[in-house]
Amino acid sequence: IYLTATASKMSILGLKKKQPKTFKVKVITMDAEMEFSCEVKWKGKDLFDLVCRTVGLRETWFFGLRYTVKDTYAWLKPEKRVLDQEVPKDSPITFHFLAKFFPEKVEEELVQEITQHLFFLQVKKQILDEEIFCSPEASVLLASYAVQAKYGDYDPNFHKPGFLAQDELLPKRVLMQYQMTADMWEEKITAWYAEHRGIARDEAEMEYLKIAQDLEMYGVSYFAITQNKRDTDLLLGVDAQGLHIYSPNSKLNPNKSFPWSDIRNISYSEKEFTIKPLDKKKDVFKFYSSQLRVNKLILQLCIGNHDLFMRRRKVDSIEVQQMKAQAKEEKARKKMERQILAREKQMREEAERAKEEMERRLFQLQDEARLANEALLRSEETADLLAEKAQIAEEEAKLLAHKAAEAEQERQRLEVTAMKTKEEKRLMEQKMREAEQLAVKLVEQSERRLKEADHLKQDLTEAKDAERRAKQKLLEITKTTYPLIAAYSTPPAPPEASDYESASTRLDFKDSDMKRLSMEIERERLEYMEKSKHLQDQLKELKSEIESLKLEEQQQQAGLYGLHSEARGYVQEPIKSFCLILF
Repeated sequence: IYLTATASKMSILGLKKKQPKTFKVKVITMDAEMEFSCEVKWKGKDLFDLVCRTVGLRETWFFGLRYTVKDTYAWLKPEKRVLDQEVPKDSPITFHFLAKFFPEKVEEELVQEITQHLFFLQVKKQILDEEIFCSPEASVLLASYAVQAKYGDYDPNFHKPGFLAQDELLPKRVLMQYQMTADMWEEKITAWYAEHRGIARDEAEMEYLKIAQDLEMYGVSYFAITQNKRDTDLLLGVDAQGLHIYSPNSKLNPNKSFPWSDIRNISYSEKEFTIKPLDKKKDVFKFYSSQLRVNKLILQLCIGNHDLFMRRRKVDSIEVQQMKAQAKEEKARKKMERQILAREKQMREEAERAKEEMERRLFQLQDEARLANEALLRSEETADLLAEKAQIAEEEAKLLAHKAAEAEQERQRLEVTAMKTKEEKRLMEQKMREAEQLAVKLVEQSERRLKEADHLKQDLTEAKDAERRAKQKLLEITKTTYPLIAAYSTPPAPPEASDYESASTRLDFKDSDMKRLSMEIERERLEYMEKSKHLQDQLKELKSEIESLKLEEQQQQAGLYGLHSEARGYVQEPIKSFCLILF
């Protein structure tokens, strides 16, 4: 931002006739650049007041205009003319508007919002430039407050991954210390950033400063010094609390400190500085600086910090009290405005949600209406189809009624058939029982006949043996009789007729018995064969009847099939047993 202002001195009598000579100045603040045309006779205070009025700053005692001189820097002195000081001879002359002195407690001492903002920007830059040491954990937390101050509340719909890619938020030392990508650092910062929801910009900047003021290097100005004549290198630190002596390699922990409340006097003679403690028993501390310009700067910072130290311990001036009251009212007003804004935002969000809900409901109702129309068309088509189906169903009902009547007739017929089947089953069972009884009788007769045949065969065998023995005896008798007749030459007397008759009768009896027995055996065998044949014929007839019953049962319903199967089981089981008996 470039602002150009022309400052001129107006006298009580009016404007001068001739415009005095001017020189150009460029003032760089932490967030803007301004250019002014200044009169040659202006003092440092005139330029400083102009800058403060332009910025709108009332807490002017913390700030100053700094410029570069050779290899160091210096602050513009308010009581001397600008051009009489060792300012650069460039055109325009460049000054930096910076905080020269730092408060002990930022929350109590910084009143104006612009003051807080300028301190926030300067401290943030010092941390990023590693002028103030900050641990990685504190750096991430400070970065999250800086993001809150810049972007406001976190919104995942708006703050997409990568939205911090162009922002410098962490010191390079911290980035190099860990092997983490930019996305990983952004994720860590965003996690803290999301926790700061509802914090305003000025509150976020104040939280940033409250954390930063606890850092060891916060608000400390360092200068290289030597102690006594041994040329021992040391560092002198000047801040709001006092003077500190550091080792060259350690700016965090001072070796020795001199609080402002314990210092009675500070003086320097050319390159030698003397610090006299308030307690006269303590030794005077002396140190040396190599440049006279640095000595003047050290003394200037010491005087300014000591004055502010004493000022903090006094009652605030009327101006400061008015500023604090105005700041309090301003904060209360802004807080109320934020609350109103938050309510309006909430109401707007609720209205937007309600609108979205209504639009969603409207779309839903439209979809439902479209689906209802489609369903209506489908229902009309379905009604036509149902009418056709009703007609078809009516015809099918008539056909089914006709089939039901036929089925009823068939059922009655099957009942009659079932009754007949039961009667036939009963008759079959009766026949089977008779057949079994007959088979048992035949088996018994067969066994009896076999036994009789065995007895007859035994009798026949005995008869044949008796005949054979009789014939043998007759031959023996005959052989014995004829030789005796020949010896005595006397003809034998003829046998008596009664003897011949008795012998022939015995032979004839034996032959007739044999024939009769053989005839009886043959007759019994023939009768047995006839009965067996008759029984086989009956079995064949019974099997044919069973086969016919099977064919009839296959034509009946499944309900009567079980009954028929049971009857068939009743019939087949005796037949099997009967056949086993026969064969």
